[in-house]
Amino acid sequence: MSLRLTPTFRAALAQADRPLAGMWVCSGSPLVAEICAGAGLDWVLIDMEHAPNGLESVLAQLQAVAAHPVTPVVRVPSDDAVVIKQVLDLGAQNLLVPMVSSAPQAEAVVQAVRYPPRGRRGVGSALGRSARWNRVEGYLADADEHVSLFVQVETAEGVEAAAAIAAVDGVDGVFVGPSDLAASLGLLGQQTHPDVTAAVLRAFAAVTDAGIPVGVNAFDPEVAQSYVDAGADFVLVGADVAMLARGSEALAARWSQAGGEERAGY
Repeated sequence: MSLRLTPTFRAALAQADRPLAGMWVCSGSPLVAEICAGAGLDWVLIDMEHAPNGLESVLAQLQAVAAHPVTPVVRVPSDDAVVIKQVLDLGAQNLLVPMVSSAPQAEAVVQAVRYPPRGRRGVGSALGRSARWNRVEGYLADADEHVSLFVQVETAEGVEAAAAIAAVDGVDGVFVGPSDLAASLGLLGQQTHPDVTAAVLRAFAAVTDAGIPVGVNAFDPEVAQSYVDAGADFVLVGADVAMLARGSEALAARWSQAGGEERAGY
């Protein structure tokens, strides 16, 4: 029995004729992930760094979104090779690794996602969902075709090293994180500060010159559009938990006010 895996995020970006828009899935809920996956966006980012996600919940979310025409990317919590191996074995085909600030670190991450002799990923395809328990013919030989790797530049050091990071063979794209970048620049919470924006754009230029896709996180529609206009190939424009928080707050404000006005009328 032979099965085929879906195309990677690398392939989706290569075939796209416009920037690809996605959203964070941070709730840890397969149900919420499925709702988001069916919304019509191009990709969803399942987060393990700042969200209550472990291996089991990531697996359940990957299974939940698989029925929808959306590309799931998993952000691992760190560049730890063991965690990367486990997430790949779950069947994640697209990884985002945070806090990559140098070319040697990027090279180590590439090694972690590739099998020997090109890397040091542990071999467990017969036991893992990655190869559908050895139902994907030739998975070991073709594993690099089934996995795409994106690294996150989000420090001042990372911006300065962006060209070298993007030049590392096996890095398929760079995602710029303005939040941590702002903190790294001494501007905590000021993602749209001119110095932060300038640093983001410097990273854009370096990555674009290297010939690979560049992405960014921007919830404000105007800011997101400005980055698209500056050359972003993929963007994250919202998050499940943020949308739920703001939506429920608006609902409460609307009905708390209405209730108060109604009581005042008696």
